[in-house]
Amino acid sequence: MKVGLFVNTQFPEGVGLAARVPEILAQVRAAREAGFASLWLPHHWLTRPLQMLQLTPLTGYLAAHAEGMTIGANILILPPLNPVHVAEEAATLDVLTGGRYILGVGLGYRQPELEAFGIPRRERAPRFVESIALMRRLWTEERVTHKGRFYRVDDAGLGARPLRPGGPPLYVAAQAEVSVRRAARIGDAWLIMNTGLGKIVPLMRTYRAALEEYGRTPSEFPITVECYVGARHATAHEECRGPLEYKYGAYAAWGLEERGPQSFADFARDRFIIGDKVAVKEEIVRYRALLGVDHFIMRCQWPGLPQELALGSIRRLGEIFAAF
Repeated sequence: MKVGLFVNTQFPEGVGLAARVPEILAQVRAAREAGFASLWLPHHWLTRPLQMLQLTPLTGYLAAHAEGMTIGANILILPPLNPVHVAEEAATLDVLTGGRYILGVGLGYRQPELEAFGIPRRERAPRFVESIALMRRLWTEERVTHKGRFYRVDDAGLGARPLRPGGPPLYVAAQAEVSVRRAARIGDAWLIMNTGLGKIVPLMRTYRAALEEYGRTPSEFPITVECYVGARHATAHEECRGPLEYKYGAYAAWGLEERGPQSFADFARDRFIIGDKVAVKEEIVRYRALLGVDHFIMRCQWPGLPQELALGSIRRLGEIFAAF
């Protein structure tokens, strides 16, 4: 099993972004020293009042500090973007990382983002599928001619070719049966976002059945999880409760995640992994048994969580995975 760090790039209004960059670098160094295999960065536009650093420039910046680690998008919102632009940037990032770049992509769901780019919601999936097919061709063919529904290339090729043969792996995010089947059909892996084991376990059955139907073998089985490893189990939930509630309050405002009247403990159950090292290790083993996942991408920092607590959690996670 592998562990990766989901890098927090979101900060509350009024926080100085420039001062947060050294903190991000300290987390990257801590993860690398603790034996983490990968780094992952999120993507959104128009997030006010939540401040957010943009994916591609920060990925290039962090690549210089993540020697030996895989680095990836988790997730790039693909439909609003021209796939030629995405393919060129991904090829450059693959070169900068020594062939260790992964492009995680998703449909997107926020209406302000889609409207800003003039993308009707009904076009998300067809644009997504056409973009992936075109990017794979651009990464592997010297010159491409493509006349699709949305995009056109006339006998042209990329300026920079990826270092990795075939180009960066494409991990596809999905949260519904139809999109999970799509991930099995066109993705190199299903990039799971843990929205609760009650939802993910049946979707994993759908995914594995679709893999067998399409005769495909994924690169791995990655899952992204909110995770906090405290020094003491008795205080771990309380230490991260406020930052997590802030984060999921933003999701609710964006129309993605509704918590309802339930307590934080009930909301976190089977969705977040929180506790001391013993409890967190037990949960990782349980997730592995239920889902067969083999790459845990852990989000260990949220807006408002003190840096020293985030660093402590990262180091303890490294100790847990070293024991496996």
